[in-house]
Amino acid sequence: MTLLQIASLLIVLAAAFGTVNYMFLKLPSAIGILVVALLASLGVLAFDAVFPASTVEESITAVVKGIEFSDALLEGMLGLLLFAGALHVKIADLRAEWPAVLMMATIGVGLSTVIAGVGFSWITGMPLLIALVFGALISPTDPVAVLGVLREARLDKRLETKIAGESLFNDGVGYVVYLVLIGLAFPGAGDHGEAAAHGAEHAEETGTALASAATLFAQEALGGAALGMILGWLTWRIMRRINDYSLEVLITLALAFGGYELAIWLHVSAPIMAVCAGLLIGEVSYRDAMSEETRNYVDAFWKLIDEILNAVLFLLIGVEIFAVSFDASFLVSSVAAIALALVARLAAVAIPVLILRPFRTMPENVIPVMTWGGLKGGISVALALSLPDSEWKPLILTTTYVIVLFSIIVQGLTVAPFASRLDKKRA
Repeated sequence: MTLLQIASLLIVLAAAFGTVNYMFLKLPSAIGILVVALLASLGVLAFDAVFPASTVEESITAVVKGIEFSDALLEGMLGLLLFAGALHVKIADLRAEWPAVLMMATIGVGLSTVIAGVGFSWITGMPLLIALVFGALISPTDPVAVLGVLREARLDKRLETKIAGESLFNDGVGYVVYLVLIGLAFPGAGDHGEAAAHGAEHAEETGTALASAATLFAQEALGGAALGMILGWLTWRIMRRINDYSLEVLITLALAFGGYELAIWLHVSAPIMAVCAGLLIGEVSYRDAMSEETRNYVDAFWKLIDEILNAVLFLLIGVEIFAVSFDASFLVSSVAAIALALVARLAAVAIPVLILRPFRTMPENVIPVMTWGGLKGGISVALALSLPDSEWKPLILTTTYVIVLFSIIVQGLTVAPFASRLDKKRA
């Protein structure tokens, strides 16, 4: 299938599954589309099991694998989704919560990676370095999933800022950690994707894990932040001279698309670039470079982009079951890994909060809500799919997929009532 045919098919399916959800399931839009897509996928698998001569599953699997989920998300959709999410997070709110956001997005990701990796190695017998790669890809919360849930949850403003800020930044940090560990665990994996090759290159150049981590962090994370701020500032300067809402919407789209691709080309963190550029445009340009009419159009445009891409992304997660090699022996490890991921998330939230609590006031329910609300999503699946081929990849891919489904469906549907119940108990 051509790219246009695949895009058309995804839009049609997202619209159809969204309609089914709206009329019958009445779940939050993105989660509902995922559930309908998953049920449809399981239906196809059941049909193929009943009628072995059928080639339906084989045909659908070929189409799903042809989409290249990792490339579609990491090098296409993610930049637009992060930019759209960052536009509506105010720097003033984020500045008030920066110590907690910074610690959770750095120390928290590191703690979670170690806990999840060591625990998974113990559960499965997997070599520790490879298990740490699993820990790195499952540790970041998915900003797409998290920000979608926040719209429904109506949380305390400070708590909402913490969750949104952390989710926007920790995926970039987690990706850097993932690159370092890929280079250490698969030093000869240069032919298995740019992420693995880039990580391997730095591992070989530096020679030690510590030096490799420092080099990659400086280049990827700090470089991405600097590029995002520079491009955002240049865009703001240009938009101050323009009063044409259609052109200004186009300029923001060019910033999100072009900046993300430039970051990839420069080997800096494209996700962090998109977040920083979005934060700057949402704060400075909204305030003094856009008329009220332009702000309304920019808001409406990016909200629509966000909703459409969310729908397509969650549809893709639902049908990625055809790309996962399920094995009954993997399911026990996958269920155990759900609990392990929650424990790792608890440590990633609780330790920074407990360190900061003597110095800063924190909402009483910050630890349980941020633990349960730290949803995993498409980023984890994309990173698992991009792993170099090895005997452990099917187990990691299956486990990651099960954790993501549990996170989005179970945690995503219950975090809002869970937070409301905690608020009532506190009152």
